[in-house]
Amino acid sequence: MAALLIEIGTEELPPRSLKALSQAFGQHVHGGLAEVGLADPDTQYRVFASPRRLAVRLASVREQAPARDVERRGPALKAAFDADGQPTRALLGFAQSCGVEVSALTTLETGKGAWLVHRHTQPGETLAAALPRLFDAALKALPIDRRMRWGAGEHGEFVRPVHWLLVLHGTKVVGFERFGLATGNLSRGHRFHHPQPLVIDHPDHYEERLEAARVIVDFAARRAQVARCVGAAAAALGGQTVLDQALLDEVTALVEWPVAIAGGFDPDFLQVPAPVLIAAMRDHQKYFHVLGADGHLRAHFITVANIDSPEPQRIRAGNERVLRARLADARYFWDTDRRQPLIERSAGLAGVVYEQRLGTLADKTLRVERLAGLLAGEIGADAGHTVRAARLAKADLLTLMVGEFPELQGSMGAYYARHDGEPPAVCTAIGEHYRPRHAGDDLPASPEGLALALADRLDTLAGIIGVAGTPGGDRDPFGLRRAALAVARMLVEAQLPLGLPALLDAAAEPFGKPEVPAQVFDFILDRLPAYYEAQGFRVDELDAVLSLRPGRLLDLDRRLRAVAGFRRLPEAASLIAANKRIANILAKAGDEVSDVGVDPALFESPAETALLDAIAAAEQAGAALVEQGDYTALCLQLATLREPVDAFFDAVMVMADDAAVRRNRLALLAQLHRLLLAVADLSRLQG
Repeated sequence: MAALLIEIGTEELPPRSLKALSQAFGQHVHGGLAEVGLADPDTQYRVFASPRRLAVRLASVREQAPARDVERRGPALKAAFDADGQPTRALLGFAQSCGVEVSALTTLETGKGAWLVHRHTQPGETLAAALPRLFDAALKALPIDRRMRWGAGEHGEFVRPVHWLLVLHGTKVVGFERFGLATGNLSRGHRFHHPQPLVIDHPDHYEERLEAARVIVDFAARRAQVARCVGAAAAALGGQTVLDQALLDEVTALVEWPVAIAGGFDPDFLQVPAPVLIAAMRDHQKYFHVLGADGHLRAHFITVANIDSPEPQRIRAGNERVLRARLADARYFWDTDRRQPLIERSAGLAGVVYEQRLGTLADKTLRVERLAGLLAGEIGADAGHTVRAARLAKADLLTLMVGEFPELQGSMGAYYARHDGEPPAVCTAIGEHYRPRHAGDDLPASPEGLALALADRLDTLAGIIGVAGTPGGDRDPFGLRRAALAVARMLVEAQLPLGLPALLDAAAEPFGKPEVPAQVFDFILDRLPAYYEAQGFRVDELDAVLSLRPGRLLDLDRRLRAVAGFRRLPEAASLIAANKRIANILAKAGDEVSDVGVDPALFESPAETALLDAIAAAEQAGAALVEQGDYTALCLQLATLREPVDAFFDAVMVMADDAAVRRNRLALLAQLHRLLLAVADLSRLQG
């Protein structure tokens, strides 16, 4: 066995896809080799990725897979020979397909009869024979939205034109042709520092040889180097930089030999809001911004070049010139936009179609105003400020600034509202109402912002689902999944004891579609498994709570946490098993289970009396706990039922011959079952 290295050399790959492409390439190459026996399933492998290459190295790969015994089943014995004992056409055809005589076949006895089979040892496939096919399969499985053809198109297609192929097993090249290129042991170094071919004599020397040719081929190592050099450049300026993780990944995917270069811009631009300057640097130019010790933005930036230039000042000057033009545009937008107050600008929303069947953004604004005002009263927000914020929230969509920097919608509205003299609570709510923008993002901190953010998401969900249904597959143009998760997070994490069905009824009222609230409710609940699994909760715990369909998500959250704690109690396993047994007994009893109360006069065993007394005590204590939403304490109370429940099943035959006694015992179990459902359907918990 020897190490195997495969490298695909290309023109510059899409930076935002580079990590995913490299991981998928490695996964599929490893999986394919393991499937045919050329590598073990636990063989270690590493992926490499830079702007001009995808590569994978497996620690140990066989030159030929082990031979394996193969058994091929043919016709049943009773159908293999005719009445005269001669082989049937079915048997002859099977033997011919196996390339053997009938006499070489053996009989396999099974529980379903006897069959003729052909057993033989099949030689393992060689790496040279299998790798071209596995290589093609790995490329086909890559997550590439659009594949390119180049030249006359006769060499196939890939995400970018391919310029070299390296396939090395130990010190030997595994030869085949793809993309009009023959595989070899030649790689390429840095495009400018080492443009000539680079011999790789062994897979284990790959990173070392490329680093000598000014390519840090390991993505994680290059990412760490970008972070180090950017941090050092910021420190040299007496400041610090914010290492945005998405930007760090993208810059890492753009360079093979990172060199940080610090630049600056006119401090007068600092009069423009900091989020605008940061967006211009980060999103448009891929620069890292610099903060001072006070946390304020400084008039500096750091770019990462893909070359160790002898004249870095020329790179700095070119980047400063480009950024200066970008910031000049931003200052023009800032000055021009402030000439018209947001309240005047909001009238223009009537000319912007939100969704053809749902009207304009002005229509949406009116609906959100109404709903936000209702929510404000429920959560202790100032209704006047909340409604005013709803009126102005979408007006910044018509500004020049948001037209150029759409990622700043909401944030710019807050700045413009502050300039217009709006109350601070209104400005804050406008700035917060798009939160949370993504999973893990902060929630609105102010009650007015929370009411507005909820109203906006609820209107979107009710409106779009009402006219277009829930999204299917990967398509979700209105971000309904994100909106649904945002609603759930706000209700739970902001501790809002609001009934979701009532909120959805209010949101759907303007659309006149009574079926929509239930559809949206189900859609929001469908987002919860991923949300809670990420926090460490088990699927069956959530299933047990969701089976009760609690309308208040804060209440659902408390029930779930109580169930997770309950299953760790020593009494839990016995009560869960008993609850499943009770549910099965009641289901089989059918019509014999009635709402008639339990009659103690029909008891024949002290265990029945003890169980009824325990149920009564738990019900009395549990009623107050349910009212308080203290489901953890209620679960502890339910745990006290273990002994009387176990004693009941040990001493009592539920399905007694006497019909009256039987129905009475079923009524007792039904009462117990209802009590156990006070928190969740515990019968759904697995072992």
